[in-house]
Amino acid sequence: MKGDSEQIKSEYNPRDALGYSFGQFADVSAFQMFTFLIFTFYFAVKQLNVILISLGFILWSIWSAFNAPLLGIISDRTKTRFGKRKPFIMLAFIPLAILMVLLWTPPNNGELSLFLYFLIIIILFDTVYTIYSVNRVSVFPAMFQNLEDRARANSIRQIFSIIALIFAFIIPSFFIPKYDNPQYASNYIFAALFMACVIIGSSLIFIKYGIKEPKEFIQDAKNAPKFFESIKFTLKNKTFLYWIIPDLATWYVFGMLPTIIPLYGSYVLGIGEGESFLLSLLLGISFISAVIFIFFWKWVALKVGLKRGAILSMSIFILVLIPNLFISDLISGFITFFAIGIGFSGSLYFRDPIISTIADDDELKTGVRREGGYYGVSALIIRLSTILIYLSISTVFTSTGWAVFNPVAGANTILGLRLLLSVFPMSALFIGLIMMSRFPITKERYLEIRTAVDKMHEDKKLKLLDNLE
Repeated sequence: MKGDSEQIKSEYNPRDALGYSFGQFADVSAFQMFTFLIFTFYFAVKQLNVILISLGFILWSIWSAFNAPLLGIISDRTKTRFGKRKPFIMLAFIPLAILMVLLWTPPNNGELSLFLYFLIIIILFDTVYTIYSVNRVSVFPAMFQNLEDRARANSIRQIFSIIALIFAFIIPSFFIPKYDNPQYASNYIFAALFMACVIIGSSLIFIKYGIKEPKEFIQDAKNAPKFFESIKFTLKNKTFLYWIIPDLATWYVFGMLPTIIPLYGSYVLGIGEGESFLLSLLLGISFISAVIFIFFWKWVALKVGLKRGAILSMSIFILVLIPNLFISDLISGFITFFAIGIGFSGSLYFRDPIISTIADDDELKTGVRREGGYYGVSALIIRLSTILIYLSISTVFTSTGWAVFNPVAGANTILGLRLLLSVFPMSALFIGLIMMSRFPITKERYLEIRTAVDKMHEDKKLKLLDNLE
């Protein structure tokens, strides 16, 4: 039996991390193109009132309050010969590509029809995207089960994430000359068709080479708690509750910057007609910077642990956002957004290892892997950040006379755009930083958890072998 145990012992394989990262690429590309352009398209191109857009996203977030946790818990309780997560990913990737195109094909017969289409299509997109994303992220801690393996795999997949972010922000500029010009409405469709092909191709590679679920984890499905029981366990986990606020703050910033940057670039930095590539490159430069710094954050995580590393990355993020309140030219914009990439990189790097560690700690208490439940509730938190984003935008725009898009922006509107890219996200990160300082899993505590979880996994493998015999 000892030999059997050694035979099934898993080892890190960079090809697994590479295959998994193609799923990350499809996921991030889809959601970030949505985040980057959906507001500008419906506000400036289709000229839907900002209050209706905000209402749509509030209703969308309420839907996600049930959708995201439910889908995560369903996958926790699924057991098939293909695994717990793979069937859902196979089910979702084609509809996700189709909906990526349908986002940009609204009717032109009145504001009510436009609003209803907007509401229905973002809800459909969110539902299918969540099926794909929650199951994709839930595969990660099962495939890579200790801090060193997760750090190595995380470096590869976060590089793919950052490349996907650059891709999602720059590729549309090849199709759309100016993001806030109504005459280019049809150009959005061509950009989306290209992105749909990318989603399908990347997902096929991910499905074939990047999903490996240990059999002993699949067996956990029969012991996974039911919906309300899982929600109760998740929300009673104090460690997870300390993480919710930093996670919410991070996603508030992640959502706010790409949502506002098309208008900020046009009206604060003076990027004009035919220069949408420069506007996209403004965000792209921050993610090029993030690629450079991803290995720095890997070193930080291994040196000081996840908690201290996350605190450091949030602190830096706050500092590098300050110039957005003052800059007014493109060169300053590029310098500022290169610095912002340091904060982006750290926030991207630490998020999933922290949730994976919370799931490890939870497994010690319950005996069951429940990543889907935690990622489902985490996806809910991300959607709640959207409510805060659009309440912020709606408040600023309505108070500055921009409830309906006007191509001429006054001084108050320009100040509002500056606040939305500096004071608002800095305040969110500061609140998250306070909560992160109380996060209970230190580097020393993590080592204790990892030792105990490794022993538990070995016991599960031995039990599975005994059952097979």
